Amino acid sequence: MRAQTTKSTQPTHASDETWDLVITSNPPLFDLKIGELWRYRYLISMFVRRDFVAAYKQTILGPLWFIIPPILSSITFTVVFGQIANISTDGQPQFLFYMSGVVLWGYFNLTVTGNSAIFTAQSGLFSKVYFPRLIVPVTNFLSGLFHLAIQIGLLAAFTLYYLLSGSAIQPQWTLLLFPVLILITGALGLGVGIIASALTTRYRDLSFLITFGMSLWMYATPVIYPLSSIPEKYQWIALLNPMASIITTFRNAVLGSGSVPYWGLAYSAAVAVVVLFVAAVAFNRIEKYAMDTI
Repeated sequence: MRAQTTKSTQPTHASDETWDLVITSNPPLFDLKIGELWRYRYLISMFVRRDFVAAYKQTILGPLWFIIPPILSSITFTVVFGQIANISTDGQPQFLFYMSGVVLWGYFNLTVTGNSAIFTAQSGLFSKVYFPRLIVPVTNFLSGLFHLAIQIGLLAAFTLYYLLSGSAIQPQWTLLLFPVLILITGALGLGVGIIASALTTRYRDLSFLITFGMSLWMYATPVIYPLSSIPEKYQWIALLNPMASIITTFRNAVLGSGSVPYWGLAYSAAVAVVVLFVAAVAFNRIEKYAMDTI
């Protein structure tokens, strides 16, 4: 359902009544009502705070779970792919090479999976009270930024350590593109997650494919290997994966390894915009009958 505001006036007759808030179950397909998000900004901030505070409440390690996953993943990749499989890391420290990929991919993965079951996970709330449903995926997007900020700080600490240790790390000016990379990654993850949620609302068994599909997507992205390990004539195929250019550019910015595929980065931005628009339209359509389907 959507809410539409109108200017309130003092009615003189019953037939002249006007309303401050009109809730309709059949809004226009392309009327996304983005302005509603601003009207409910305090609810968004409350949801974000709830997610941040309650995420690891009543856990043994508490906030440490913000930094444990990327460290464990980076150690595992270092042992399996760096030491055993001996996959090239473009001459960069293996642990730092893998962490630079894991951190950004983790944000993308969290945004997708967090939004892939919105209607089923929030069915109890959606069926009891009205608020713009788009608030939930936006909240997941913003909550993921807090996780990312903490993990970026962790990556910066390890990078500084390796720099002081004399490693051949050369951070590049492309660090200035970091906000752009985060915006593209978040928009793409938000769009993919919403589309997945629209599908799993009608076909529940598709939810089992989300985690598996994200794992396959990671291996198709230069997270555990550099783009340079792919023959040059086939690199354009790898860059059709919109996350490939983002990870490669981020790694170049932090470590100085590889080059920046500018056309691939522009392509990733275009894909993110298209996917996000399609997701918003699909969300606008599916929310009309989601509660009946669930």
